[in-house]
Amino acid sequence: MMQEAARRQLPVTLLPVAGELLSSWIGRHAAFYAVPPLVMLRHCLPEARSLRAADLHLGDDQKIRLAKVFATEPAVVRRMTFTNVAQSSRRLIAVRPQQSCPNCNARRTEPGPTLRSQLVGWRLTCPICGDLFRDADGRELPSPFWQYRDTAILGEQLLDNEAERGIATWASPAEIARLLLMRRIPRPVSRAKDLWRFRVLGAIIPNLDGIIAAEQENLPTPASPILRLHMRPALLAGIAIVERAGPEMLRMLRRHMMGDNKFRFIETTERIIAHAQWPRSLQMQLI
Repeated sequence: MMQEAARRQLPVTLLPVAGELLSSWIGRHAAFYAVPPLVMLRHCLPEARSLRAADLHLGDDQKIRLAKVFATEPAVVRRMTFTNVAQSSRRLIAVRPQQSCPNCNARRTEPGPTLRSQLVGWRLTCPICGDLFRDADGRELPSPFWQYRDTAILGEQLLDNEAERGIATWASPAEIARLLLMRRIPRPVSRAKDLWRFRVLGAIIPNLDGIIAAEQENLPTPASPILRLHMRPALLAGIAIVERAGPEMLRMLRRHMMGDNKFRFIETTERIIAHAQWPRSLQMQLI
């Protein structure tokens, strides 16, 4: 009976909003039919574990079954998920919305659907209209790194190309992001109690250390490299700078490391450099 129910098309289906996340679309159907979202999902996919899992890991057969129940095409369902996002970029997908587009939100009624782009930690701009994102609650918080705007947009493009289209250059931009968020030892060593704040990124973005100290900011770890929106331009610009400079810049950054952290940094960078396709040059053109 459950399998038969899962094959039955819903009598009323709602059109997805451009860029909508699958779990959001399922949740809107659940509200329409007055059932919990997970019940709605399991009406279509009895084996489903969670809405989050459906957003991230959806098999071809599951896409076909969902499409049949919601009277749409499997390709439409696929575009609403992160199924095709490169594995290296998965850590940049948040659990909850991190940002919103004021332009796109203005055209929707409340409560609005959750867009796929609201969860990605590699964007500053809306992929639908191109406007700058604001915080998830709609606040416009100026970035102290806006002088790096053009370079940050380049970093956004590098990460987006890798995540959405599987296109990388000589190194994975997502892996560069994790390297830049590793802890470093500043020279000269100042206040030992604050050493946990210093990251490799600060060796590339000169004013980062001072801003972090002034704002008492706690940057994320490489395991979850999603920065708050107003801090994100620093990381995106750092990625673009390293990518443009080439493999030798990774070697230059090693002198900022110590102990086990330095060993892990060297191990990772040597693996990246060994596989890099980069023309040798006697002089690097650094930003």
